[in-house]
Amino acid sequence: MINKQSSNVSRQKRHLRIRKNLSGTAARPRLSVYRSNTAFYAQLIDDVNQTTLFQANSKELNLNSSNIASAQAVGKLIAERGIAGGVTEVVFDRSGYLYHGRIKALAEAAREAGLKF
Repeated sequence: MINKQSSNVSRQKRHLRIRKNLSGTAARPRLSVYRSNTAFYAQLIDDVNQTTLFQANSKELNLNSSNIASAQAVGKLIAERGIAGGVTEVVFDRSGYLYHGRIKALAEAAREAGLKF
């Protein structure tokens, strides 16, 4: 019998593979993205000091859907907060998601708002 892993288990394995080579610092934090069925979450993380510098999510913007428009809004918000805090360059961590659709929309919105990847 063939047992197929769930897509989330496969994503978590990809995420661990990616995280072996990604690390954020205070000067260039890691932009970590997580998407659920109902919301988008983004964080700027300093892995050296193990602290979250800034965060943004679609729930605080009263966007109760996980679509491209909410992804763009979260990307713009995290970029604005980062730039206001003195962060201009980041390392993008897609968390095992394919760089396509909603994840790509969030990244491009953050770039347009001023963050450099």
